[in-house]
Amino acid sequence: MEAAQGDRIIVRGRTVESSDRHGVIVEVRGQGGAPPYLVRFDDGHETIMYPGGDFAVERSHAG
Repeated sequence: MEAAQGDRIIVRGRTVESSDRHGVIVEVRGQGGAPPYLVRFDDGHETIMYPGGDFAVERSHAG
């Protein structure tokens, strides 16, 4: 997976009761767009992530 700073991410809920989480990639820490990614979720929470199968990237249209 490759991503860039400013790309939006969606982490799909894993159970029926779980909702999807949305955020923005603040920093790409791997080489050439590879993980890990510093992600700021829409609720303000920030974390370092290595994406799994429940992770989707929406490319930023900037740049």
